[in-house]
Amino acid sequence: MPHPRPLLIIETGKPVPSMRRHRGFPHWIRTAAGVPAREMVAVDVEAGAGLPAHAEFAGIIVTGSGAMVTERRDWSERTAAWLRDAAHDGAAIFGICYGHQLLAHALGGCVGDNPHGREMGTVPVAMLPAAADDPLFAGLPQPFAAQATHLQAVLRMPEDAVLLATTALDPCHAFRWRERAWGVQFHPEFSGTHMRGYVLARREALAREGFDPLRVLRTVRAAPHARRVLRRFARLARDRPETA
Repeated sequence: MPHPRPLLIIETGKPVPSMRRHRGFPHWIRTAAGVPAREMVAVDVEAGAGLPAHAEFAGIIVTGSGAMVTERRDWSERTAAWLRDAAHDGAAIFGICYGHQLLAHALGGCVGDNPHGREMGTVPVAMLPAAADDPLFAGLPQPFAAQATHLQAVLRMPEDAVLLATTALDPCHAFRWRERAWGVQFHPEFSGTHMRGYVLARREALAREGFDPLRVLRTVRAAPHARRVLRRFARLARDRPETA
């Protein structure tokens, strides 16, 4: 039976142009989360769409973006204020990449350029002790592989947040705020195909920054456990037990 309340996807950006033939972030997220299209609603805030009442939805997922949180764009700041209210009301929230950073900013954390530079490719995510009993991370391999591509990072978590995971280039790769709001810097919706497409799209920037794009491409691999984090959130928000 369809869930009485759908999940809301807050669309904050589009994939790089070369990957748009694979559709947009809402489609990638729906597919990775294993949720039927009829049980998800996407709102494109970057294009100026208004945000509905959060109580109409079982949970909220905030996508990645080519924008930067520090640019303080009008649509981004409006979304941050909406997320702050929703989080304080106890809504289930899951922020991905830009969404992770925007959630941290909304709740009083600090976002800025990553002091360690660009993080890109399939990276090992190391879980911290707090992840052991976290509903989304408990029982995952230590470390687990995830797809990442970002220049900015959460430099200081919000008050009441718990650090869950880190990587070699990003000390705050995942956090939970109170009981029902999560931010993850990695992209659980990315397949290996998506990740390779992003590496190819950024190959000139990678080379300028001292990376070997071909080496990064060769290390891209599947990241099923990162996808499992997203699926767990979708089930938790809809009060359905994990089955896979």
